[in-house]
Amino acid sequence: MPELEMIKGENRDIKTILELTNKRLDDITAHLVDQSRRIDEMNRSLIARIDETNNRINRLYEVIVRREEHDKLEIKIVKIEQDIAEIKEKIQYKIAA
Repeated sequence: MPELEMIKGENRDIKTILELTNKRLDDITAHLVDQSRRIDEMNRSLIARIDETNNRINRLYEVIVRREEHDKLEIKIVKIEQDIAEIKEKIQYKIAA
């Protein structure tokens, strides 16, 4: 029966190796779960920063659009003032004549 004892011994060795391998796999899985959690936290932080940047860009766009509208209104007002000045001149010229 020495062959049976040899097989039992090899079986114990295989079980020991399998237990060590399973422990190592459990450690690697725990490490991967931790890394995944950290990546998720970083992604949330990055998304928050991107959202903040997008909001700033949107506000800047609104300011630029308002500035362009302001410039257009200013040009229209100058034109209206010129038209009014011309009309006043014509009225004064007709009154004087």
